[in-house]
Amino acid sequence: MSTPPLVRFGVSIESDLLQKFDRFLEHGGYGTRSEAFRDLIRARLVEERVQDPDAEAIGVLTLVYNHHQRELEEKLTDVQHHAHHHIITTTHVHLDHDNCMEVILLRGKVATVRALATALSSFKGVKHSNIALTSVRDI
Repeated sequence: MSTPPLVRFGVSIESDLLQKFDRFLEHGGYGTRSEAFRDLIRARLVEERVQDPDAEAIGVLTLVYNHHQRELEEKLTDVQHHAHHHIITTTHVHLDHDNCMEVILLRGKVATVRALATALSSFKGVKHSNIALTSVRDI
């Protein structure tokens, strides 16, 4: 797959905003303003894309839960088995004597992935959950 041609264009920006952007570049490890600008555009396009419930998405669901909670692990497994076609993989980590973390990679329509994340996050004993969605289409 070939790289599309680059297009140059001008951007007008207030000097104080440009100074803040340049500090952002320094801390972010960007070599050029163009690299950072492209990343910011892509990030915003992904944000917009995953607002569409019918868009295809990839998600990372992180769950932290008390593994002593009665039947919680069985409930989590049951939901995942019923949604196996939306689950790419899972990783289970023992954090300490009482807590576990699961990281679940999901795929499907945004609405489906969000609903699955909500179903897994809402059980008693889940202490924290976070879903991060992304899309690689049209970006």
